[in-house]
Amino acid sequence: MAGIISARQVLTPSGWLADHAIHVDELGTIKEISPRGFDPATAVGTALPGLANVHTHSFQRAMAGLAEARGPQGADDFWTWRKVMYRFLDILTPDHIESIAALVQMEMAQAGYSASAEFHYVHHQVGGEKFDDIAELSNAIFAASQTSGIGLTHLPVLYTYGGLDRRSLNGGQLRFGNSVDQFEAMYARIADNSGSLPEDFRLGIAPHSLRAVDRDGIEACLALCPEGPIHIHAAEQIREVEEVESHLGARPVRWLIDNMPVDERWCLIHATHLDANEVKALAASGAVAGLCPTTEANLGDGIFAACDYFAAGGRYGIGSDSNIRLSVAEELRMLEVSQRLQHRQRAVLTDDATRSNGRYLYERAARGGAQAIGRKAGTVEIGMRADIVGLRDDLPFLDWPQPDQRLDAWIFGVEAHAVSDLWSAGRHIVQGGEHIRAADIRARFARTIHELAAAL
Repeated sequence: MAGIISARQVLTPSGWLADHAIHVDELGTIKEISPRGFDPATAVGTALPGLANVHTHSFQRAMAGLAEARGPQGADDFWTWRKVMYRFLDILTPDHIESIAALVQMEMAQAGYSASAEFHYVHHQVGGEKFDDIAELSNAIFAASQTSGIGLTHLPVLYTYGGLDRRSLNGGQLRFGNSVDQFEAMYARIADNSGSLPEDFRLGIAPHSLRAVDRDGIEACLALCPEGPIHIHAAEQIREVEEVESHLGARPVRWLIDNMPVDERWCLIHATHLDANEVKALAASGAVAGLCPTTEANLGDGIFAACDYFAAGGRYGIGSDSNIRLSVAEELRMLEVSQRLQHRQRAVLTDDATRSNGRYLYERAARGGAQAIGRKAGTVEIGMRADIVGLRDDLPFLDWPQPDQRLDAWIFGVEAHAVSDLWSAGRHIVQGGEHIRAADIRARFARTIHELAAAL
């Protein structure tokens, strides 16, 4: 794992450095950044901190194309999409879940993500029957990460109820469901099974949402995970906000901040529908907003209040969520472009005239994403993990004179095949634009898709 990464331009917290080498030790930690050891023959064009994918349900990647028709009622939204997802769950085996996860993690790495947080809520067999090993499907995610080499933060999900009225789970939800006692036993088993994973692995926890977990459930999650990341879905849908307000007397983000110790360990996923007070309160908490612009657009969720949130000092990371697309550039572009359409301005999400729009977005996403998944990364500096993405410099738009222009060209213009190399904690898993195990991963995924198509 130890080695040297050479780059013609390196983005560091103090700015761009030309013709520098990043020295990495055996544990995948950056030990030196200097001209010493720079090799122009092996140098990548532009070296950036790799981004964390703060929110993914990997199995949903295999659904791409299955939920793009309008529902029978003449309208389609998140809730009708969810019904398709539940039906799809009925045909997934552990082997399918592992092969899909490996494919997704490979695509993430090729897109520029160096680490991923799996929001893992599929725990059981069809109908809710437990596997002999209650951590069977977490094991599948672990196996996929061993194949892909991507950094992994695993977030087992507590999912207890079918709604705020505490109705029982049914249908596809039965594969998610656990009582608190069952979840505690499963979480302990998951922790035991993670012992063989790389040193940079992190185990967090995820109470699914205020729809699916009550106060006691959230508090049980906090007790199980006193130090790791805590993720929760919040305020993704207007209907959800209305239901929470009706049952709990406050909007979801407001309730969480008033009733839970929301701080730097927390990541509130989506947080799409906030009022002005919630925007300020979430920013002040130090928590990260986990934004998934491509999925939020695909599902018609709405537009996050990014301008006000950023102005208040709010932190954010990006996630691919349903994995309808795997693209760092597209998530950042969608985040910015949605604000341009809403506010009818350009270069909206930046407060620094000396730093380009793309660089402002990228650096904040890198730092916030690393915080959200509990990873010592997000910047290229001594003591941080060597999570590095290398951009090509042999494409016309990626060889502009100013490195900020190259970064902007990737985010707003080029995107396809821009990533030449990627290191995750020093593991060089993308080389020459391809994942090092791409052929095997794609072949296994193709077999899975054929099996799923036959079962639909």
